[in-house]
Amino acid sequence: MDMEEIEAVLKEGRTIAVVGLSPKPDRPSYVVARYLQAQGYRIIPVNPNAQEILGEKAYPTLLSIPEKVDIVDIFRNPEDVPPVVEEAISIGARVVWMQEGIAHEGAAQRAKEAGLKVVMDRCLKKEHQQLHSEGQKADRRWL
Repeated sequence: MDMEEIEAVLKEGRTIAVVGLSPKPDRPSYVVARYLQAQGYRIIPVNPNAQEILGEKAYPTLLSIPEKVDIVDIFRNPEDVPPVVEEAISIGARVVWMQEGIAHEGAAQRAKEAGLKVVMDRCLKKEHQQLHSEGQKADRRWL
């Protein structure tokens, strides 16, 4: 996916289910989710071992979330990705995002065949920051 497509995903998707979101503030999933929440995204934690994370009710699975999810952000081991992708398809998510260090070609292909956009091995926070800083640079050029 190129930067233009990622920019569209980040502009259009406002509700992000974070699968594997840890309640521990020092974990990458928590840092990324907190950043996205501060940027105005609705974060829905998916962690069967937590009741609440970042002030939001946590759900055990994607299937148990009672509202529409735009982006499914995955913080799980690659071997755990296929069932998450199947749930993302079932709930009608538009995007499956596998965080930095996470890729699963088979699951990605399955998601694409079901009409979902797929991002692998990229950090949602870093991509958002890069787009935001590029936008600021472009704005300054015109001043």
